[in-house]
Amino acid sequence: MAKRAILLVMDSVGIGEMPDSWEYSDQGSNTLVNIAKAVKGLRIPNLVRLGIGNIIDIPNTPPNFNPVANYGKMAQMSKGKDTTTGHWELAGIIMNKAFPTFPSGFPQEFIRSFERRIGREIIGNEVASGTEIIQRLGPEHVRTGKPIVYTSADSVFQIAAHEEVVPLEDLLNICKIAREMLVGNLRVSRVIARPFLGQAGDYQRTANRHDFSIEPTEKTLLDYVIKKNQVVLAVGKINDIFAGRGISEYSSTKGNMDGIAKTLEYLHRDDPGLIITNLVDFDMIYGHRNNVQGYAQALEEFDARLPEILATLKSEDMLIITADHGCDPTTVSTDHSREYVPLLVYGHQLKCGMDLGIRKTFADVGATIADYLGLDPLRHGKSFYKDIKGD
Repeated sequence: MAKRAILLVMDSVGIGEMPDSWEYSDQGSNTLVNIAKAVKGLRIPNLVRLGIGNIIDIPNTPPNFNPVANYGKMAQMSKGKDTTTGHWELAGIIMNKAFPTFPSGFPQEFIRSFERRIGREIIGNEVASGTEIIQRLGPEHVRTGKPIVYTSADSVFQIAAHEEVVPLEDLLNICKIAREMLVGNLRVSRVIARPFLGQAGDYQRTANRHDFSIEPTEKTLLDYVIKKNQVVLAVGKINDIFAGRGISEYSSTKGNMDGIAKTLEYLHRDDPGLIITNLVDFDMIYGHRNNVQGYAQALEEFDARLPEILATLKSEDMLIITADHGCDPTTVSTDHSREYVPLLVYGHQLKCGMDLGIRKTFADVGATIADYLGLDPLRHGKSFYKDIKGD
């Protein structure tokens, strides 16, 4: 039977500040543990069964003496703490220089040029929460048709527009122009379309978000899978993160549960290669909005679907569950946090209960999957496949 690797990325589920967290003003961040402390009763029995409580002490969640998965945690070697950098590192790219951020907004010279290109003035151009800025500037946008531009502590250029004022196709074209113009020192990792609907005081972002990422700077795990005539099946915003490169087929999603459903659809197939899924709700809906209760519920909902995922795995499958950064909803900040991420590795023909320690880089995941699938070695990362390979 053909081998498959399944990589589930729990977007933003970090497990503790990294030693350099002070450089990012993220001291004290610990997404999973701080949520468990805040809700006083986080129920994630299936993750515990896999071994997540063996990685780090989680309140009211004792370690499992016989975890069915192998476990550890990973440090991020790349500079930065954004989605693109995290996913790229999982796939084998180490970024020595962080993508640029714009804490004072984008240069006025660029904004004027951008306005000329799109034939519209913009409003905003500030660091803001996406949900807050559409409530504050939404009425002016609806009245004038001026798109709302904003950024965050991450390397993003976000454009929000009401779908009944700026049709979705027009918004996507505006974003494409921004992506084309943001070069050199302005080369942000992502341009993000943020469409919304509703009335003043009750604007709601829609599921038609679209990310325009830069193309990976070197070959990734995904490229190596394709080179070996295997397939890469992408779920969620993975296609956007890798700018469509190295992907055989993708499914967009409307939330975590839809992402799991789409992943299960791919699991029922027999394609050799890689299934890679991003579960975005943790980050987008709860982490960035400091919604602790919602984040906890999302973790419990994900946990409840794990038995279905495990039951669908074939004998030759290897499942890896991890994250791409943190986004601690219990801190004052609404931005990503520089954290270690969990590492859980499960397979019917793999050993279990192995402590994989603290990995030096997320790229160990890509290196391990490449090793497992019989691909050429990646430039970065150290495979731990030999440590967990069954007898």
